[in-house]
Amino acid sequence: MAGFILRRSLQALIVLWVMSFVIYGLIGLMPGDPLDVMIASNPGATPEVIAHLRQIYGLDQPLPVRYWHWLLDALHGDFGFSRTHSEPVLTVLAPALLQTCKLMLISFVISVAAAFALGIAAARKPGGWADGIISLFAFAGISVPVFWLALILIIVFAVELHWLPASGMATVGDGGFLDQARHLTLPVLTLVLANAGQFTRYVRAAMIETMRMDFIRTARAKGLGEGRLTLRHALRNALIPVVTVMALSFGTLFSGALVTETMFAQWGMGKMIYDAILSNDYNLALVGLLFATLVTLVSTLAADLAYGWLDPRISLK
Repeated sequence: MAGFILRRSLQALIVLWVMSFVIYGLIGLMPGDPLDVMIASNPGATPEVIAHLRQIYGLDQPLPVRYWHWLLDALHGDFGFSRTHSEPVLTVLAPALLQTCKLMLISFVISVAAAFALGIAAARKPGGWADGIISLFAFAGISVPVFWLALILIIVFAVELHWLPASGMATVGDGGFLDQARHLTLPVLTLVLANAGQFTRYVRAAMIETMRMDFIRTARAKGLGEGRLTLRHALRNALIPVVTVMALSFGTLFSGALVTETMFAQWGMGKMIYDAILSNDYNLALVGLLFATLVTLVSTLAADLAYGWLDPRISLK
């Protein structure tokens, strides 16, 4: 087990290094550079001043040289400054990461819980009325565009009923726990409705396949109750493909839900990375994308470890 984790950790470091080079190169090849906005806002800047600024920021050097200097600084814990915020990258990243943790973790936990409950209920009697209703809900969640769903929720709960705020992360002058919870309700509900459908379909498919296996028929023939049969025998064997999908989805969630964060004015990872790319904020965009890569790698490692726990026949060496 320890050797497996060590090997995967070394592989993750190599993937992060390769991704840092690829992302830095792609951002560096974008039209313009971080000084373009600064020069556009100060048309009186002379060519000498512009050349001096490019030298200070290292923009007069080839892209591989700039990347090498960035990598050396990053290995010492210095990820540079955000040009648009005039603060260290980690200082800008922290509040966006905290908001994403609140938004994504809550929505992910609720989506997974709802998917297991609905997926198991649908798999108990495939083709029955419960399966039909649950499948209709799942397909609706998969098919409805997120921005349209967000608009409908805003119109119903914020504009018509006045129950919840339409956007923002907190009320000015308040910012307490209950106030933040009210602002999170609509974006969390949007993500739950958008993600629970696909999770439900995976759980349903895995459970139906498992319930048809010989060992389930044998356990049922021996008189084992349906509840224990479903939860203790069928569910554990059906979890392996479901865990894979949910692990990959968890990593994707932490890169931020750009549409949801934009619709509800949530300053999360998705909105931060998007704004950083548009404003040529190299350091902020690079670190944000690398963090999303790291979360994906960690979630896949957790899924591999879960395989060994779910099925003792799987050896992690």
